[in-house]
Amino acid sequence: MSVKFDHQFNASANELWAILGTPDRIDWVPGATSCTFDGSVRSLSLLGAGDIKERILSHDNDARTMEYSCFQTLAPLKSHHASIHVISEGNGCRLLWETSVTPIEIETFIRTSMEGCIEKLTEILSQADSQ
Repeated sequence: MSVKFDHQFNASANELWAILGTPDRIDWVPGATSCTFDGSVRSLSLLGAGDIKERILSHDNDARTMEYSCFQTLAPLKSHHASIHVISEGNGCRLLWETSVTPIEIETFIRTSMEGCIEKLTEILSQADSQ
């Protein structure tokens, strides 16, 4: 199952990438209480989901893309692969974010989590814009 978001932001691609392209930055992830990043594995603690580990599969600052895969979680996850791409567009930017996950029962949790992240990103970027 894939969950896809194509979201327009009223911020520059570089502003959005400064948040998303920093693997250990978690202020945009609702419920995240801590995070460490060892250069290839991001370890997060999430309220309601426990501790998870994600492998950063690719990270390209020039293209503003990142791929990652969750490989350790309390959820009965069989597979997980996500990609993020930030595209400059006019005075703003677009976030293309896709997550493929099995089993399908986890899809609702993933979709809700991604929606919460987009809301938080919008809030962070609007606060930065007003300063």
